[in-house]
Amino acid sequence: MPMTFATPDPDARPLTLIRAEDLDAYCETLPPSQKAWVTASGFKAGFGETCVLPGESGLAGALGGLGNAKARKRDRFALASIRAALPAGIYRLETDLSGPALNEQLLGWLLAGYRYGAYKKTTPPEAHLVAPEGIDATRLEAIAAGEALTRDLINTPANDMGPAELEAAARDLARTFDAAISVVDDQKVLAKDFPMIHAVGRASTRAPRLIDMRWGESGPTLTLVGKGVCFDTGGLNIKPGASMGLMKKDMGGAATVLGLARMIMALGLDIRLRVLIPAVENAISGDAFRPQDVLSSRKGLSVEINNTDAEGRLVLADALALADEEVPDLIISMATLTGAARVAVGPDLAPFFATENEDAAAVIVGGVKAADPVWQMPFWDGYESMIEPAVADLDNAPKGGMAGAITAALFLRRFVTETPRYMHFDIYGWCPSSKPARPKGGVGQGARAVLDALPDLLSL
Repeated sequence: MPMTFATPDPDARPLTLIRAEDLDAYCETLPPSQKAWVTASGFKAGFGETCVLPGESGLAGALGGLGNAKARKRDRFALASIRAALPAGIYRLETDLSGPALNEQLLGWLLAGYRYGAYKKTTPPEAHLVAPEGIDATRLEAIAAGEALTRDLINTPANDMGPAELEAAARDLARTFDAAISVVDDQKVLAKDFPMIHAVGRASTRAPRLIDMRWGESGPTLTLVGKGVCFDTGGLNIKPGASMGLMKKDMGGAATVLGLARMIMALGLDIRLRVLIPAVENAISGDAFRPQDVLSSRKGLSVEINNTDAEGRLVLADALALADEEVPDLIISMATLTGAARVAVGPDLAPFFATENEDAAAVIVGGVKAADPVWQMPFWDGYESMIEPAVADLDNAPKGGMAGAITAALFLRRFVTETPRYMHFDIYGWCPSSKPARPKGGVGQGARAVLDALPDLLSL
């Protein structure tokens, strides 16, 4: 399979990864004919560069470039680019990398096998790699599989990924790992118990719902909450066409928590896991919620609607209130929530907020180790007044155009009052142009950082 390692093979060809600054020294270890070949080929061990080595009976092996220090600092997953350029066959890695650097490159190799082929035929890579001894191949394959699930869900267009289809994906995952799952889709119950989920989703012919999955019988408690807005027109504050073009990815938070849940369950971590997904479509009809409406919430807080395009925080709020009622050890929400986050850090970084600095530090370290970059943002109490309108407890879209990601996070924090430890990720969920191991399209953000940090976050 493209996203797994190859079965050990005694005839696997050697693949050596070389930093640009080490190339000259390495070439001195080669036979004269191969040294001349490398020189003649122009191989400089640049980032992702590949050079095949001739042998007496054909291909003797290959060299892969890790680039210079600047290149390695600027990008990840050189081995992913190397894989794409290698001739078909099975390879074994010969390199002096170790620890996080080796795991990063091996994960990149696996992720480079991803193809989204739901609507047209795709060609999987023909180069395969035997897992080096001493690495946790099972863990890396579980991470790659979770990332593939996230990408598949985000990449699926909204005509085939509405609330019902998102529920079906969650049910498939639950069956795979023997998790329990329940769904609230009775519209009267939603209107009574989850009024903001109902208000956002009621205009669509595709009924809103709340998905609730549980797994694990022992260990600390972790609740993941993912924004499942399967398409976002903006509602009556309709988005312009350019802004609406990527809104199939507005369920990227739900896709990411499902991918993370898959990683956790596949690895059999000693955690009592709960996943909550408010799944809706923010559509336009005569029943759409309106600007200046005041909505009730599960928490009892009233919310004035000043922009129907700020709907993600509304559905998350009801789900977070439900999560908070159990007072788990940790609540984490993930959402493609604000354009302000993109302005602040661009598409590559996943900004996040944490009520506890120790938790934030663990996730930052996890992001570095897992090649999943994150950036801490503040729950800045000084902006609390910005989300407090005159006619209701909360404002879903404060005026002024400043600190949009922070005020959205502060809004969500109002619904987590009993659980001391809460983290929120404002992700993009999309790679705007192809990069090594990350083809253009849906992408998970923050999940690997959280997975790596879980031993510290939950004392596993």
